[in-house]
Amino acid sequence: MTLPHLHPDVAAAFPAARIAVLTAHGVRADRPWPATEAALARLETLAAQGGWRPADEHDPRIAAWHTAYRAFGSNPRRVRPSVDALGRRLAKQGALPRINPAVDSYNAVSVRHARPAGAFDLAAVDGRIEIRFADGTEEFTPLGAPGTVEHPRPGEVVYADAAGVLTRHWNHRDAHRTRVTERATDVLFVLEAMDGMDGMDGAELAGPAEELRELLAPHSEQVAVRYLG
Repeated sequence: MTLPHLHPDVAAAFPAARIAVLTAHGVRADRPWPATEAALARLETLAAQGGWRPADEHDPRIAAWHTAYRAFGSNPRRVRPSVDALGRRLAKQGALPRINPAVDSYNAVSVRHARPAGAFDLAAVDGRIEIRFADGTEEFTPLGAPGTVEHPRPGEVVYADAAGVLTRHWNHRDAHRTRVTERATDVLFVLEAMDGMDGMDGAELAGPAEELRELLAPHSEQVAVRYLG
């Protein structure tokens, strides 16, 4: 199973970090996934009825990410953790984006459980993925902006492979190169927590990871789950 590597310096700086990694092979995202669409619609209905609101920065699960962002020099009010931005979008617009079933699946789980989530098309990954501090020389091309090249600030936490940066500000924005489209067949998904405690071994992510696995499994040949942290 392909696993990202959590650099020891990042693990030491953020001992509460936990990451669930789901690797799905033989994904078929070029057709509807009814359970995923139902999960999105359910969240939108609950938000519209007022009985539930997406977690915001006052929720401990997201507040912990704001604290982490500030620790590595990013302003979480300007570059928000992915789940914070997604939840704010649902609260303001009443709807979640529809990208493709694979992306929609992790978005649904992310918002429901207030956990940042993301994914990489493994066919576009070059070598091992590492979660590490940027040194300032790396290149990053943001999702949806293939002609743009950015250089993460030294000390910023990034996902990176041999060819460049895959996410900025830990989980704020993904790279264009490894974006997951409906044609992706081998995909690495991540769910993250920053409010973990020593000895929990990813227990705070077990429920969300299983929920995502259940959405992926009917449309994949194989799905495996592991934990980092």
